[in-house]
Amino acid sequence: MKTRFIIVIIFMGLSIGLCDRTKASDSKTVTIVDMGKRSVTVPLNPKRIVCLSAGALRLICYLQATDRVVGVEDIEKSRPYARPYILANPELTKLPRIGPGGPGSINKEPDLEAILNVKPDVIFISYMAPHNADELQKKLGIPVVILTYGRFASFDDLVYGSIRVAASILDKDKRAEEVIDFIENARCDLALRSKDCKESQKPSVYVGAVGYKAAQGIESSYSSFSPMEWVGAKNVVNEVSKKPDHIFIDREQLLSLNPSIVFVDGGGLNMVKQDTEKRPEFYKGLKAFQNKRVYVLYPFNHYTTNIDTAIVDAYAVGKILYPEKFSDVDLPNKADEIYDFLLGKPVYKKMELDFGPLGRQADFKL
Repeated sequence: MKTRFIIVIIFMGLSIGLCDRTKASDSKTVTIVDMGKRSVTVPLNPKRIVCLSAGALRLICYLQATDRVVGVEDIEKSRPYARPYILANPELTKLPRIGPGGPGSINKEPDLEAILNVKPDVIFISYMAPHNADELQKKLGIPVVILTYGRFASFDDLVYGSIRVAASILDKDKRAEEVIDFIENARCDLALRSKDCKESQKPSVYVGAVGYKAAQGIESSYSSFSPMEWVGAKNVVNEVSKKPDHIFIDREQLLSLNPSIVFVDGGGLNMVKQDTEKRPEFYKGLKAFQNKRVYVLYPFNHYTTNIDTAIVDAYAVGKILYPEKFSDVDLPNKADEIYDFLLGKPVYKKMELDFGPLGRQADFKL
């Protein structure tokens, strides 16, 4: 009798569990914790989404979910300058507008009417404060999910959390892990190629004209600059600032550091060219310019970090600094391999139209 009672209780417990799972399946929602540490209940595998603020749309492109996007910001509709995810997905520019976007929109209330007009099931938004996201969600009656890239103008592992959060909603978990593995494998390859290079034999390097809220001149640089850091380059800015962040270097300080090799961000190349014409004596004082060891990288900080281009730049830096270690790397082919995997199309030729060949020697008349 006692045994029979136990069996009945077990059966009842199993039945309750089955009922709970069925109910969860019928509701077709999932509760996630977003990158703002907010618990948000969203439709499972939504068919209509929008992406707001810096970099949110790029992550959806990496997850191969652009078919769910029903509207884009004005900035995405403008010339796709330095944004390979738009070059690879030009059809996105034909979608209805959902507000202006741009760096000035970060953590600001978006165009509510424009968003409501496209009837999204879920809103992905980057860099919004949790209380602002809660308020936006109340106003629109649409789930708002916070994403982040972490530190601006660099590469931060926090972006992996954002990829996984978006993937869990879009039923793209497998693709998310493929993307993360691809990025990590590239970083490992870069590190392995350069690990045997003795510190004492490494040339001193500097990157200038790094974009920061707009195009900048030679003084604009970055400590722990990802494309140089991934190949163990001897970045002279790390002697000035130990904090991984953007920095404006004083010209006298740059003369004092006097790096052997200078990389110029393609987004600020014209500003540097104009400056060499105005202040030729300053540039003549830098041995990298004297010895024609100045090279062009593609701008990867455009509407926050284009991870694809950051990796592409790292291979260019490695090939220039350690030609023997990277002798098997054909930069255009490597770039297209990276763009094709992450974005679905090889867009190197389109980037080359704006910035010239990757890693080319800059032509300055001094």
